[in-house]
Amino acid sequence: MLTNAHVKNLRPKAGRKQWIKPDHEKGDDPDKTCRGLGVKVMASGKKTFVVSYYFGGAEREYVIGDCGALTTAEARKRAREVRQKAKDGTDPQRERVAAREAPTMRELAKRAVEHHFAKRRPSTRYDVYGDRVDDKGYPVGGQMAKWIIPTLGRLKVADIKPTHVEELHAKMTKAGSPIRANRVVATLNKMMVLAIRWEYRPENTNPCKGAVERNPETKRKRYLSPAELARLSEALAAHSNQQTANLIRLLTLTGARRGETMAAKWPDIDLEAGIWNKPGSTTKQKTEHHLPLSGPAIELLSRMKAAAEHKARDERYEPSPYLFPGRDGSGSVSDIKKSWAAVCRDAGIENARLHDLRHTVASVLVNSGASLPLVGAILGHSNPTTTARYSHLYADPLREAANRLGAVVTGGKGAEIVLLRPKRG
Repeated sequence: MLTNAHVKNLRPKAGRKQWIKPDHEKGDDPDKTCRGLGVKVMASGKKTFVVSYYFGGAEREYVIGDCGALTTAEARKRAREVRQKAKDGTDPQRERVAAREAPTMRELAKRAVEHHFAKRRPSTRYDVYGDRVDDKGYPVGGQMAKWIIPTLGRLKVADIKPTHVEELHAKMTKAGSPIRANRVVATLNKMMVLAIRWEYRPENTNPCKGAVERNPETKRKRYLSPAELARLSEALAAHSNQQTANLIRLLTLTGARRGETMAAKWPDIDLEAGIWNKPGSTTKQKTEHHLPLSGPAIELLSRMKAAAEHKARDERYEPSPYLFPGRDGSGSVSDIKKSWAAVCRDAGIENARLHDLRHTVASVLVNSGASLPLVGAILGHSNPTTTARYSHLYADPLREAANRLGAVVTGGKGAEIVLLRPKRG
């Protein structure tokens, strides 16, 4: 029977690379010892607890751990668990190998990008993984490269617990990114859904479900004033990158989403009919959206198309189907945050995002008397409640309508109420 002192005093045997001292020998009490458990002593002096078991008709060896880290009692307990697993029909060694080879969160991120996020809208791709990967396919930007992989990347997918999600959310919130923290949890949730589908985790084990209380979010109500729009126009005229300036102009003239505009192609633009036919692959609602273009928008696009056709005649340039091609000529532009920040700085506009141009278009339409369904149709809203957030802007049109009503009722002399009585027969 092995004891701690006995194990400590074991020494290598001359001329032998290794030998095993068993825990159970003839005459030992089987209740106090464990059959198959032994200490493997190497020629180097290293000593390791091992246990043998039979599985599938063959004897196998399982390494329990270093003798310096375990007592004999602990090793005996683990050895019994290993042998019991084998009796119950599970190969402990194969289980260990499977666990060692199980995917990490970093590997899950790679597969999730390739098979899911890469098919999302451009803005989603950029936000989640930076819209590009390295030569091995791993994300290099966005939520994954900044937060998820550095914090959880080395952990096995199967080992992720709600506490990991909660700690990451708290860490980001403390760092001053409360809304971003909510978005990262949403991304993690989708990754876990995929992990369960790909059998990296058992069913109904999503650690993001109920793991955190999301930080409160308030919908922004930032609209550019007429004075700000005028200054924006001046700043765009002076901007060094006129392709980016045109993109911002088109956002201002149409209220289109940033991702839709960046992904727009010339075949989608019917200048003669004055229609922008957005394919479902580029819209948030995943359906086609036919947007009527205003005169200024048609004029802008006509100038852009003429410039693109002129450039295409130059053999040095490869023609691009995109309105706003990327720098290398392949694909479309992916982000203009830096340019937007520079334009806002030059225009003296503070606390404004690109998406606020969309809100501004909605406010202009509402204040001009357009109905909410009409505004929703122009903006491409699939849910009427999304458009309803602009209903508070109806104050001026409603006041004007009320004044017209008062003028009609009073004959233009005031706002007193006049009772209309039916004529007597």
